[in-house]
Amino acid sequence: MCFVELFIIDIQSGGKRDEDLILPINSSLSVTLHQDQLKTTTTVACSRNFQQDRIWLNGKEEDINNPRLQSCLQEIRRFSRKRRNTGDSTSDASSVSHKVHICSVNNFPTAAGLASSASGYACLVYTLSQLFGVESEQLSAVARQGSGSACRSLYGGFVQWKLGTQLDGKDSLAEQVESESYWPELRVLILVVSAEQKSVGSTSGMHTSVETSQLLKYRADVVVPSRMEEMIRVIRERDFPAFGELTMKDSNQFHAICLDTYPPIFYLNNMSHRIISLVHRYNQYYGETRVAYTFDAGPNAVIYTLQDHLPEFVQVVRHFFPPEVNGEEFVKGLTVCSADLSEELKRDINMEPTPKGIRYIISTKVIVGLRKPTY
Repeated sequence: MCFVELFIIDIQSGGKRDEDLILPINSSLSVTLHQDQLKTTTTVACSRNFQQDRIWLNGKEEDINNPRLQSCLQEIRRFSRKRRNTGDSTSDASSVSHKVHICSVNNFPTAAGLASSASGYACLVYTLSQLFGVESEQLSAVARQGSGSACRSLYGGFVQWKLGTQLDGKDSLAEQVESESYWPELRVLILVVSAEQKSVGSTSGMHTSVETSQLLKYRADVVVPSRMEEMIRVIRERDFPAFGELTMKDSNQFHAICLDTYPPIFYLNNMSHRIISLVHRYNQYYGETRVAYTFDAGPNAVIYTLQDHLPEFVQVVRHFFPPEVNGEEFVKGLTVCSADLSEELKRDINMEPTPKGIRYIISTKVIVGLRKPTY
């Protein structure tokens, strides 16, 4: 029995060109966040006494026959048998035929646009690989078959998922752009607006977008190739204003595609729009991009900023979204120092406060990928 922990935040991908192999229509990039604040913990046990494979998510048993889940299980077992047939594996040769029981728990909202499927499948595939003696080089392609974004979740720091050109998808893999230590000043806030599951799942939503959105094809063919190059460049240059602007534009375009989908998909809500407005007004006050937002398939905001600006912006959020609770109950995770807001700043932002609009904030940062398992 072993477990691993992982969390990831996505910088927008956009649909699949092959739903069976989970091949994307464009490359994408992500940031892996600190597991002390946000994590999926996956535990796997195998036994000759188990009658069937079973899985529990957040304490509730789920359908083990989910096609993507089955694909991951079958691929890991196939690789394990292959290694044993060549004499490379040191694990128990009989265990690959045993049934497994899987328990996965998220300490952050599940299916709410915070990459829970990516972190969950990455943890699952990595843990199974440890159990069955499968080499790590093979895991990116296996994790991709569970959730496309999961292939990136195996790595820390800044990670790209390459589009690839081969029909079998063997070159559509994840690759680390820069390590978790490359940009130590970068900080991340998760503004949790809602913990409820989204009404339209990411997979079904992307499938509908691929079928109906003309904007999606333009984005994949024209926008993303150059944007990926530019994003990697500004990360390597640690150019936060450029990084922030690209991140926000990409988030906005993703949700424009959701609106261009037929029927349209609405992942953002009124509180999401107020957060967007707050960020732009805050940046406008200073005449530069000090904070940036991105939203995946849900209403919860991911905010990027630098350490120097973190305390003030957290206080800005507190002021314009007065919480129901105070202190650590509202701001969780890494400690954020207190800061005073000038009356001029509050006046220039010029927004009516929205009490209890944000449930809580998670303060975190970029960190390494999967932790070593515990047996």
